[in-house]
Amino acid sequence: MSIWYGPHVADDSELRLCGDMAGKRVIELGINGASTPNSIVMAQAGAKAIALHPDAQAIADLRAAAERAEVRVECHEGDLADLGFATSASVDLVLAIHTLAAVDDVPRLLRQVHRVLKPGAPFVVAMIHPVAAMFGSETHPRYAYGAATATFADLYMMFERSNFHLDQIHELNDRRVREPLTPSVLVLRARKQGV
Repeated sequence: MSIWYGPHVADDSELRLCGDMAGKRVIELGINGASTPNSIVMAQAGAKAIALHPDAQAIADLRAAAERAEVRVECHEGDLADLGFATSASVDLVLAIHTLAAVDDVPRLLRQVHRVLKPGAPFVVAMIHPVAAMFGSETHPRYAYGAATATFADLYMMFERSNFHLDQIHELNDRRVREPLTPSVLVLRARKQGV
């Protein structure tokens, strides 16, 4: 199993954005629609996995899934930007896979992620591609560019202003579509700059 970036697109076994997780302290911000939550996949890879999600039922479901998988995932219920449980510069990797769209104050979240990450550590984000949102799909309505998700320029500026450097950007295509009109998922890896 590998880190899931969305339905019918490449996963981390191909993109290799997260690196070796054995013994690393990692946080998953929000539990997404993966068949196996990424926090469980990270725990199975030997990570000290932590999951944060605002919904109590989702946390309960994750705890039960972790127990069935016979791994330990530290679970926290709360707003995705509430990282007070983690000390500064103590985390090796943070993931936000298809969960940033639900965040009201993304710059605040980025500041908190920057605080908890070790210098140079990655923050990996996946989201519906801003251009794909313009065309809609079976599961998502159509939106004007930037109305449903931040524009790429907005994302870039938010990361830069929060002292992150984008070092990898992937525009993933739905593998079921022979000649896709747009990429379906945008995956970013940003590294913490400074202390």
